[in-house]
Amino acid sequence: MPLLTTLQDNFNDGVIGPNWGDSYGGVSETGGQARVPLVAGAYAGYQTGRAWTLAGASIYLKTPVLPAASTGTDVGVHFMITSPVEGTGIGFKINRVTAKLRMQSNTDYFDAAAVEITYDATNHLWLRLREDGTNVYWDTSPNGSTWTNRRTLATPAWITAAVDTCAVDLFCYRDAGVTDYAAYDNVNTLSDGAVVTGTGSGTMTTAATGTAKRTATGTGSGALDTTTAVAAQAVYHATGSGSVDTDATATAGGTDRNDVDFLLGRPHSGWVVSPPWR
Repeated sequence: MPLLTTLQDNFNDGVIGPNWGDSYGGVSETGGQARVPLVAGAYAGYQTGRAWTLAGASIYLKTPVLPAASTGTDVGVHFMITSPVEGTGIGFKINRVTAKLRMQSNTDYFDAAAVEITYDATNHLWLRLREDGTNVYWDTSPNGSTWTNRRTLATPAWITAAVDTCAVDLFCYRDAGVTDYAAYDNVNTLSDGAVVTGTGSGTMTTAATGTAKRTATGTGSGALDTTTAVAAQAVYHATGSGSVDTDATATAGGTDRNDVDFLLGRPHSGWVVSPPWR
């Protein structure tokens, strides 16, 4: 039984999530908000599938951007929980023509006992619907934390009966006037931390390469074998017949060279030099 309390979205990933699979009318997720266009004569909305339950649950959100009234006579921003029965639902309407916030429990799309108060963009920025097993409540808040109850009503029977069959519909409509949009945000969450956008400057730290300068000296029998993992400039000396096996751990210092020199000692007495050398 997915309670509406568990539906969360801060609209920060730029993609209409799977929970809003029944959205319609050209809505988009832009700038970390759910944007619903208002085009004269057309409905548009973010809408979930019919898989949710309001009984024993709550849902809240904020409306940071509202459309202009322009020349319209019916320009509304709605936050509704709808039942499987068409025209039956509970929620809010921000009327941009009359500047009223309407708390309604509709049957056949209307509530004759709806409560209306003058809309305040600061104190009514956040809206919440909740049900506790006895009543349903319409609450408002300036910050999503401190709430003021605006209407209380005995729970309509359909809310208890419509388990796992309710939908959230965040829809807008205008009958005339300029095309613009409304924005919804922060469904059941105060967090906006998923998206960070900014510019700045910095320093990249990189590993440096160096030129090794080494001398290695050895004696013995064998062959000269040098191995180094860096661009080495070194002199390797072997006296007599011997071998030098060096690597990157050779003793540092010596004369810089770009190659390897073999320096043989001077001849000593007792050496025999055979033809053709003399």
